[in-house]
Amino acid sequence: MTSWGLIVKNLFRRKLRTFLTVFAIFIAFLIFGVLSAFQKTLTEPPQGPSATRLVVTNKVNFTQPLPISYVERVKAVKNAGIVSHMSWFGGYYQEPRNFVVSFGVDPETYVAIYSELALSDAEKQAFIKDRTGMLVGKKLADMYGWKVGDTVPLKSSIFRQKDGSDAWDFKVSGIFTNTEEENGDQYVVFHYDYFNESRSFGRDAIGQIVVQTRDPAQNDATAREIDEMFVNSGAETETRTEAAFAASFAAQLGDIGFIVTAVVGAAFVTILLIAGNTMMLTVRERTGEIAVLKTIGFTARRIFAMILTESFILALLGGLLGVGFAYVALGLLGGMGGGFLGAVKLTPSILITAFILMALLGFLTGFLPAWRAMRTDIITAFARK
Repeated sequence: MTSWGLIVKNLFRRKLRTFLTVFAIFIAFLIFGVLSAFQKTLTEPPQGPSATRLVVTNKVNFTQPLPISYVERVKAVKNAGIVSHMSWFGGYYQEPRNFVVSFGVDPETYVAIYSELALSDAEKQAFIKDRTGMLVGKKLADMYGWKVGDTVPLKSSIFRQKDGSDAWDFKVSGIFTNTEEENGDQYVVFHYDYFNESRSFGRDAIGQIVVQTRDPAQNDATAREIDEMFVNSGAETETRTEAAFAASFAAQLGDIGFIVTAVVGAAFVTILLIAGNTMMLTVRERTGEIAVLKTIGFTARRIFAMILTESFILALLGGLLGVGFAYVALGLLGGMGGGFLGAVKLTPSILITAFILMALLGFLTGFLPAWRAMRTDIITAFARK
């Protein structure tokens, strides 16, 4: 029998043990893939137009509102070109588990400032003219089967209407794709005025102001000028680029890098102990067989390579399955960024790191058992058997 034949036979000699070892490695790399992808997205937000647009939020926290009167004051800033505003709706479709990233916006300025949204002129005009109009990202429209002209009721987990209803009816005016971001079309926007006039509380408050500056090179000075306008006011502001605003989500979640390192490190050490113990036990059970192989002419180096290869195969099986499932899971969760965090996905650097970890795991768990097998004395092994 060839070396490969022996390796495969030994790997699946104890099928349950092999399965449990591979499953443990699979879980470790699934966690690594998902957490690393989120870390990459949160700490390195997309750099397209979002790198030059400015976002004005409440200085206390971006969840705190700003008076809508701030919009006109920001428009007066010399370097301010197009000025729009957005307000979080907290929407869902039919039932709370069907969460929909949704914002109330100023329609005319919104379609002007977000030029990367692919819409026909007819769709833009239909949205601007219809106060119940709504723009829907293509992936979201495909998910729920929405078409242009459909009336879609959206409920809010935050707001209610004056009559006590928690649902607003919107007419789909257009379906857009984002030309800058892979998953930047999984949210909806509608008329702020329609929403503002009917809600039972929080009237004339907005979530954030978006500014497309005339000269992006002057963004730092423009941000300081805007913030200085509202110093000592009831709602002081913090102005930064849209990309920096997206990155601030990472700060809200804590030190993502430390979390990923701690979780993955703990999982890796645990799997190292499990897989290492499994390989040691496997080699100990085969002491007599190793002695036989040496007797019939297998060299010590060949036996060393065979056992180390077994360890690498176990690490690769579990690691590839874990990374593969992480890819699928991230695809299903792709809409969580709502078009503002970009596409949460496995990047080449994450995949390279994953393969390095697989190789490291295979080496660390297989080296000592392989070394002991290589050093096994034939007479001693037969006596022990």
